[in-house]
Amino acid sequence: MSGVALPLVDTATRILFFTGKGGVGKTSISCAVAVALADRGRRVLLVSTDPASNLDEVFDIRLAPKPTAIGAVPGLKAMNVDPHVAAAAYRESVVGPYRNVLPAEAVASIEEQLSGACTVEIAAFDEFAKLMGDAALTKDFDHIVFDTAPTGHTLRLLSLPAAWTGFIQSSQAGTSCIGPLQGMHAQRDLYAAAVAALADAGLTTMVLVSRPETAALDEAQRTSTELAELGVRNQRLVLNGLFRARDAGDALAASMQRLGEHALAAMPAALAGLPRSTVPLKSRQVLGVTALRELLAAGEEVSPSRLAAEPAPAALLGLNALIDQLEADGRGLVMTMGKGGVGKTSVAARIAVELAQRGHPVHLTTTDPAAHVAQAIGARPAHLSVGAIDPQAEVERYRAEVLASTGAQLDANGLALLKEDLSSPCTEEIAVFQAFAREVDRATGRIVVVDTAPTGHTILLLDAAQAYHREVQRQSRGVSDAVRALLPRLRDPAFTRIVLCTLAEATPVHEAAALQADLQRAGIEPYAWVINQSLVPLTTTDPLLQARRAQELRYVEEVLRLHARRAFVAPWRSPPPTTLPRSRTADAATG
Repeated sequence: MSGVALPLVDTATRILFFTGKGGVGKTSISCAVAVALADRGRRVLLVSTDPASNLDEVFDIRLAPKPTAIGAVPGLKAMNVDPHVAAAAYRESVVGPYRNVLPAEAVASIEEQLSGACTVEIAAFDEFAKLMGDAALTKDFDHIVFDTAPTGHTLRLLSLPAAWTGFIQSSQAGTSCIGPLQGMHAQRDLYAAAVAALADAGLTTMVLVSRPETAALDEAQRTSTELAELGVRNQRLVLNGLFRARDAGDALAASMQRLGEHALAAMPAALAGLPRSTVPLKSRQVLGVTALRELLAAGEEVSPSRLAAEPAPAALLGLNALIDQLEADGRGLVMTMGKGGVGKTSVAARIAVELAQRGHPVHLTTTDPAAHVAQAIGARPAHLSVGAIDPQAEVERYRAEVLASTGAQLDANGLALLKEDLSSPCTEEIAVFQAFAREVDRATGRIVVVDTAPTGHTILLLDAAQAYHREVQRQSRGVSDAVRALLPRLRDPAFTRIVLCTLAEATPVHEAAALQADLQRAGIEPYAWVINQSLVPLTTTDPLLQARRAQELRYVEEVLRLHARRAFVAPWRSPPPTTLPRSRTADAATG
């Protein structure tokens, strides 16, 4: 096989991490490399630590938290570290020894402390640390390949060893937001071994996956810098989805190629200096072992598609039609949600800018630490304010509030214990949640557009509402009106309109459908779907783009038929717009 990413396979260390901005193809590349290693006779374990993992769909097999053989690839096993299953097991490991020792009320109190999102985080890390730090568990494998979560979550995961170890070492209290600490002391050596493995260049390689797009490359650069600061310096870069026009006369193809070339020319120097592999854009999605093997091939023959001229479905409307509906009340909450990389930020920015241009007071903000809404809007129109939830600033604000209220009523010993509790990693989760509730509260008098974090984090945020009530009550003896009103507001369709964003591809569509089901179980009904950056409303003579457009039609039809009460399309644009034009030309092709 003639391969373009095979140097990475040739020089593979025992542990490979794949990370990058959501939607750049981490799962496809990590799975393809795992298959390539197994095809060379290596014994490979492929692991997803992403709460929104889609390994199951890529291999068309139901995976578990234990290694499962991939029948079509001898030597390859795969597993998902399910954070919710891990959290349940972790809770029981902490609570179990106390069930017949402490009073029922005390056991219930411990279980309550372990009900928050922080427990899910540490439980997932616990599984990760075992694979990294306990050689006996992985002695049967030559390589461990980690398909990690989007960048913000991954960096938090990687920084947990130091955070938790420091908290354990300095803690004098018997309990914390993660329950009794004695069990955590026993994990200290395991966590130290995991940290050492991450920093060992002879053992671990960090593979930064990016697309030839400015935002993705900037994110890869930030990730590279932050990883180096954590001692992880053995890094490689994979550029995925590099497009080369097959028809030089096709304006759309020329525009797409030019966009990639400009992004690569402006690549940060430090990133450009890393060992690099390039994977060309393929005509079809990377689903199944055959497609994974083909992904690393240098070339691809593409025939013109017989579906090239098939029109967009008549029921599919443009984004302006959605905005017409959203502006009806002139106030309330609009949230864009979906899998990382589907363009939630750009959709949120376009909605906010257009509503502001129509004269509505609008506030645009984000709960995603990796999002950049200010850059997405360009020139700011009147009536639009822009913000972001800064985790560090929110932590300082929350600590100050708790120390000024609860802390003022404590003696020196009690104050020391409170400060200790506020030093735990859970404090950041609570502080960000409080800020999110305040942003929602602002929607009582204006339109607030919230660009949310990728799916896994967002679901944890929403599911954790009641747990945060208890945790905040434990620390500060009071829950704000904004937090208390949050769930009822999210469940009120007259107040909250959730816009699920997707691409016309299998994994983003199915991820959005799963997110919709989770929201519905929580009593929250999504308002609409947006199929973003789509080729369906456009015409092209480029064979590769024709093939991808024909493939998109299948998933557009699936959204309309099975998932969405309202569906809208945002056509592919180059570059992404900084404002939404007053003309309706972009919507003309889609009604």
